[in-house]
Amino acid sequence: MKYLYVILSFLISVFCQGQDLDGYMAERDLVEVSAMDTTLRVDLVYATAENFLGKAVYSGITRAWLHPDAASKLLAAHRLLKEEHPGWRFVIYDAARPMSVQKKMWALVRGTDKTNYVSNPANGGGLHNYGLAVDLTILDEKGMPLPMGTPFDYFGEEAHTNNEEALLENGRITRTEYGNRRLLRRLMRKAGFRSILYEWWHFNACTRQEARQSYPVID
Repeated sequence: MKYLYVILSFLISVFCQGQDLDGYMAERDLVEVSAMDTTLRVDLVYATAENFLGKAVYSGITRAWLHPDAASKLLAAHRLLKEEHPGWRFVIYDAARPMSVQKKMWALVRGTDKTNYVSNPANGGGLHNYGLAVDLTILDEKGMPLPMGTPFDYFGEEAHTNNEEALLENGRITRTEYGNRRLLRRLMRKAGFRSILYEWWHFNACTRQEARQSYPVID
């Protein structure tokens, strides 16, 4: 039985890599969030080589997909943003991610100092693999990202969320950047998301335990 599972997982991975993954995501009952709110912006960083991996790992994903439970929370947070700051928008850098893509990413970081930033697929992956995590930031009325102290995908202490007061005191982030991060977290948390310690841009719609107990992984 174990070997049958391994073979099936491999075949699904091969199939997904060579097919229209947008169609595959729709078949898994995920929802395209920008179709639900056309003011959301999408810039899938891992569909290009302009990311910390230095390589495009998405082939066939051109839209941002989420589980409906996560999508409803994201839309609620976006409404809150627009109520407070008309003209500002979220831009999504990453959303649902098939396990086949997770395996590609892990293979690229294995044995490097980046392993802390990619969930090991052998351990069940991360919440992106359930459609329950989103990476995003805020755009101003001119379509420019608000300054957050670091770019997306910057994996240094300045991107951490657990010591921002010290970063501010030491001049490693500015008061404006500090305030922008707090705004993003407040909106996302009010809508039901959880932030994480090492990436100001990453938000989970539930805990890892809840995901594994109640939601299917995206093969």
